[in-house]
Amino acid sequence: MQLSEYVDHDATGLASLVNSGEVTALELAWLAREAHDEVNPQINAVIEFYDDAEAVAETGVCGGRFHGVPFLRKDLGFAEAGRLEEKGSRLFKDHRWNFDSHYVTRARQGGLRILGRTTTPEFGISGMSESVLCGVTGNPWNLKRSVGGSSTGAAAAVAAGIVPIASASDGGGSTRTPAAWCGLVGLNPSRGRVSGGPHNQDSGFGFARQFVVCKTVRDMAAALDVFSGPHPGDPFIVVQPERPYSDELKRFTGGLRVGVARSKWGTVEVEPEVQRAVDATVKVLVDMGHIVAEVQPPYSPAMYSKILLGTAGMGASSLEMAAASMGRSIGPETLEPVNLKLHEYGRTMTVSNALDVFDAVRQMRLHVGEAIQNFDILVTPTMPTPAPPHGGVYCATHPSISVEEYMDADAAYYQFVGVFNVTGHPSVSLPLAQSASGLPIGVQIVGRFGDEATLVRVARDLEDAMPWQSRLPEIRAGRKIA
Repeated sequence: MQLSEYVDHDATGLASLVNSGEVTALELAWLAREAHDEVNPQINAVIEFYDDAEAVAETGVCGGRFHGVPFLRKDLGFAEAGRLEEKGSRLFKDHRWNFDSHYVTRARQGGLRILGRTTTPEFGISGMSESVLCGVTGNPWNLKRSVGGSSTGAAAAVAAGIVPIASASDGGGSTRTPAAWCGLVGLNPSRGRVSGGPHNQDSGFGFARQFVVCKTVRDMAAALDVFSGPHPGDPFIVVQPERPYSDELKRFTGGLRVGVARSKWGTVEVEPEVQRAVDATVKVLVDMGHIVAEVQPPYSPAMYSKILLGTAGMGASSLEMAAASMGRSIGPETLEPVNLKLHEYGRTMTVSNALDVFDAVRQMRLHVGEAIQNFDILVTPTMPTPAPPHGGVYCATHPSISVEEYMDADAAYYQFVGVFNVTGHPSVSLPLAQSASGLPIGVQIVGRFGDEATLVRVARDLEDAMPWQSRLPEIRAGRKIA
């Protein structure tokens, strides 16, 4: 297999070639390394391609949905025994785990070959693609534009063809944002669908879920089959699927009640190109026979900003214990400006403050639930704009912004994605459109809680009606640009 052929396949396609004997896992690892060496110096998506990647490929599990497929690990929240995980932070420089996370175990059981790790902004706090430790990760569609975050390198690596699928996590849009800006499929599953296992159950106050970024809906469905399932000790068990998610690809969708966002949900305006992408998607759904009605903004941006600041502050305060265990100190030499301010803010929080935050979470879930209860799915922009230039107020490297200003900006810009981290609804960004300047535009489809099956079927329908595979980024392995 040539590199130009390798980058055209999705993960399911590569696994079928391994299963048929047309290519080996070792040969795919060689191709992944070749792709990495060609494009990574330009995009800075992979911070470490393992020296022993070929041995990993040869000794991996035979079989599984993704038998022999090259895979990359986001450098935040995916512990792999003996390997570095630096969390995008100088505070965790050279930090290694002595155990495998539940996710990593499931990935290996599914046949994936973990060959390296990808960039992430510090602690995943930023939706942009830069950090002091890792530098700037460039968008393969336009290197001057952000990839998004915090699954930054994962999305850039998949878009540029280094691997067909990579690990991602989403606590406020961190899978869906880079998927939207890099022309990929990015699902944030229902709360509880993918267990964090014994070390990371219901992480991020129940807001965060681990999954993947990938190129096709069938890879999304197969990944749900690989990673879904409860673990003993999970705080609750979400309704389990009636059949494998891959089987949903063959089933009829039926008529749905569709809510559509035709107005902004935060203070940032939705760009006309993005709104036209939503409207085009809705027209396709109407043509399929679905019933559509507008859904009004279902929550208060001020309430969401309060939740973001409170939960980030509570999480940041736990850094002292981690720093002490490594014999390190917290300060401007180890933390970026926004995270240092969040740490200081967290140290001042009281139990009363925390209770107020959790009550705001309860209220937001109630208000959103009441607003969308009559719809089977929602259609919204993923992001209000295509990928912006690097920098700006959304970066944790911003030297002078206050934590209140930062969280207000976050709530404003990530207005359509973070709300469903709070509520726990499954939501997927699909690359259904493109801007006049050639940048991908993601459209978000939100399902009922626990109903990934309907999302799989609707996503398949939209992929068939509005295919995206022919649209290619400027930087892509094996592709010569004139």
